[in-house]
Amino acid sequence: MGYDGALALEFLARTHQTSLLTDREKHLVGLAVTMTRGCQVCTRGRIEKARAAGIGDDLLNALVGIVSAVNAGVAAATAREGFRLADLSSAEACSVLCSADVSAARQEVTRSAESTG
Repeated sequence: MGYDGALALEFLARTHQTSLLTDREKHLVGLAVTMTRGCQVCTRGRIEKARAAGIGDDLLNALVGIVSAVNAGVAAATAREGFRLADLSSAEACSVLCSADVSAARQEVTRSAESTG
């Protein structure tokens, strides 16, 4: 049986309905996520939606800087931990969460969600 993203899409729809974040904040978070995922098409769509909502390029470029810095820090920390594990006499095995099947399913959920967002 193929993947059914209905539950994920339902969750995302409910998440977007929250009154805890402003629409502006939702646009910025969405853009940060698409940039982090590295999807240029999704990022373009998020930029267009943010601009249409009145968010200027100065703020969007500031967000790009922040997201880039945070992602660089995460990449460096991941690499340091990878080196530490490689240096251990018995390196820890990658868990089921690192498996290709789980990664592919996660990407499909995100693609489905962004195509409706």
